[in-house]
Amino acid sequence: MTKEETLNSIEKEFALARQAVAAGNAGMARVCARRATGVAIAFWLQANAHPGWRSDAMSRIRHLEVDTSFPQQVREAAMRLTARITEEFTSRFSSDPLEDSTIIIRHLLE
Repeated sequence: MTKEETLNSIEKEFALARQAVAAGNAGMARVCARRATGVAIAFWLQANAHPGWRSDAMSRIRHLEVDTSFPQQVREAAMRLTARITEEFTSRFSSDPLEDSTIIIRHLLE
């Protein structure tokens, strides 16, 4: 996937997330933020092989969470994105999954 295709995919997920927020569907917004992050990680992995990283977005975000080669801010954003949520689709760690996703994406696509 090219960088342009990656950015387009991320923007599509963010657009869906914004629609979900507007509709009061925080759970779907969180899913979209995770998928956008997964797209960025997939792009990053094309140039930065990390054997053992599975192909699903959640597993990859969890890898970011514990990989000390990433800045603390990125690892903390990954932790917030992977944190369990309540039945109301809220998290005690993160009130803005799009911002957490943006932190990670900016780092990976620099």
